[in-house]
Amino acid sequence: MNSRWMNYGGLILIAVVWGANFGISRLAMESFNPIVFSFLRFGLAIPFFFLILKLKEGSVGIPWRIVPKLALIGLVGITLLEITVMYSIKYTTLANASLLNVAPWPIFAALFAPLFMRETITKRLIVGGAISIVGVCFVILGGGESFSLSSDNMIGNLMALGVSIVGPLFNLSSMSLMKQYSALRVSTWTIAFGSLFMLPLTFGAWGQTDWSALQAGHYLSIGYNVLICTVVAFVVWNACMFKVGATRSNFFRYAVPAAAVVAGYVMFDEKIALLQMCGAGCMAAGLIWISIESKPRSKSSVKTVETNG
Repeated sequence: MNSRWMNYGGLILIAVVWGANFGISRLAMESFNPIVFSFLRFGLAIPFFFLILKLKEGSVGIPWRIVPKLALIGLVGITLLEITVMYSIKYTTLANASLLNVAPWPIFAALFAPLFMRETITKRLIVGGAISIVGVCFVILGGGESFSLSSDNMIGNLMALGVSIVGPLFNLSSMSLMKQYSALRVSTWTIAFGSLFMLPLTFGAWGQTDWSALQAGHYLSIGYNVLICTVVAFVVWNACMFKVGATRSNFFRYAVPAAAVVAGYVMFDEKIALLQMCGAGCMAAGLIWISIESKPRSKSSVKTVETNG
């Protein structure tokens, strides 16, 4: 199979994995403190990352000169980003959080990309991206929970929009390191530093979970978050993103809300509206239009061969 299509398939697969996790994590949040659950997700993934890195590349170390950069990326892209996502959902409606978290992300990625990478923004990308944006808005808003600019939701709205600004910077700064180091090595150390910074925030919160009452489903949700949503997802997404390009690949995040809608239908018997189905079709058309472009990256970018959320 053409490697380009394998990369696009990898992006869609991980977007579906992250979308399904909305439902899985929603179930887990009934028993776990949100920050503790986030720390478990990333903290328990660290040994797996280092083990895989050692087995695949023979070493786990990084030069001291890039430690400050990786630590900053981990602090912003893991610790800050994950906590902001969590509290944006708490302080605004689900529709607001989903729309402001997802829709502007690729736009900011396109705006910031020239600062980190040499990527070409084509007419096909603009048209396909616009179609996808319309589709994702239909998917999110079609569920009946309307977008609201009420002052009661403003803090959460600003947090959600902040995620769409910080997230692309996290992606792009990671990609700049992938010119020299593999996606696995960058992901491993980013997760490690992010978990380290997150640990102090869990102090005093561990007692809020009734550990003796946890059932098999709770442990399965942790396992899914650790192994699938973090270990597998970060490595596959970063590797595919590096090959496809940050601007183009971030539009594939629009598959996340569509997968979340399906997860809600399967896990919580939530209804899927006609507008949401139309939105999914519109979004798919936009992503396919982006994918079939003959030159997905600029000539200067193609010369470089390698390499979360």
